[in-house]
Amino acid sequence: MKTQALKIDREALLAQTLRGEFPDARGRFGPFGGRYVPETLVPALDRLEQGIRDILPDPAFKAELDLQLRTWVGRPTPLTYAATLSQRWGAEVWLKREDLAHTGAHKINNAIGQGLLAKRLGAKRIVAETGAGQHGVATAAACARLGMPCTVYMGSIDMERQAPNVGRMKLLGAEVVPVTGGDKTLRAAIDEALRDWVSDPNGTFYILGSAVGPHPYPYMVREFQRVIGVEARAQMLAQAGALPDVVVACVGGGSNAIGLFHPFVPDTEVKLLGFEAGGIGPGLGQNAASLAYGTPGVLQGCYSLLLQDEHGQVQETQSVSAGLDYPGVGPEHALLASIGRLGFAAAEDDESLEALSECSRYEGILPAIETAHAFAGARKYAASNPGCRILIGLSGRGDKDMPTLQRTLLKGKT
Repeated sequence: MKTQALKIDREALLAQTLRGEFPDARGRFGPFGGRYVPETLVPALDRLEQGIRDILPDPAFKAELDLQLRTWVGRPTPLTYAATLSQRWGAEVWLKREDLAHTGAHKINNAIGQGLLAKRLGAKRIVAETGAGQHGVATAAACARLGMPCTVYMGSIDMERQAPNVGRMKLLGAEVVPVTGGDKTLRAAIDEALRDWVSDPNGTFYILGSAVGPHPYPYMVREFQRVIGVEARAQMLAQAGALPDVVVACVGGGSNAIGLFHPFVPDTEVKLLGFEAGGIGPGLGQNAASLAYGTPGVLQGCYSLLLQDEHGQVQETQSVSAGLDYPGVGPEHALLASIGRLGFAAAEDDESLEALSECSRYEGILPAIETAHAFAGARKYAASNPGCRILIGLSGRGDKDMPTLQRTLLKGKT
């Protein structure tokens, strides 16, 4: 069953979305979201949900988080006009520079937010999962900052292609546990982190890195990441003199994208575009593009769009990007796509690497391979919409990707 076949009232859901009514009391974003977990996790999730309601609005918590974001993370991050890309693409291109946040990506916003929340809730240790390694590094850094022990689960395949980040996590004091079961990538790492949390739901806090998983995680991650879009919207008005025509982000699980998109959702004149990992093609198992090719189902505690076969078996994915290599997508993205507020497409490996090379050569910025998918998509959009004003979420920097880039873009070059 494709998303388009879902029996939904699109106009009613769009109106609710524009009024900011999601998630609802059951943790639903329209038909998506919810909580599908073992009974042993229900009390922990209930406690977390209550903690979010009580603590996030607390002025003292807000002040503490704001202080960490300003003096440690380095917020606000800049908005950069990409002059040469603008000339090459025939568009006005602006970059929201999350690559300049501490640890090199947007992940730190959520990690320090959840870390502070965990301390308020009395947690004794932190567990996390990571794919590209950026969430693992951010969580390790946040735990070091807050004085909490940290265990990070990472698929063995991702450990090989993201070796620099493995070293960074260890230097920051985290225990990095290789996951050799399942697909040995992000999905398997999430499974192991969940198992760890189930074994000690009271003393352990699970810092989930993306806008996926059971309620209240998609909501909580969005709230900690929406600072990206809040800043970007104000910066566009101040520096460009207007809102963008289109806001573009890469989408895996979807934390950087929902953080950038959410404050623009009520601005219906602004188009939202998400670009997923197209891998090597459109066939099942050739990509990680759940919005483009997925069907509704349950994965890791959440009802959303998944890459699964006709029997409901979730399939392994393929992408040059470790951070987008996940067979599902956050429920809020699934809702926005199903009601037409979010446009989406897949950017394949080759075109994303080409876009990475172009940005590096002409703007002096090495984006992460994940982020390069957004650049590839934005370039195609500009070709069809000359003169448009584009805001791209530059979600992370590509230093971590040098082992992969050595095997791809730099292979044979001296």
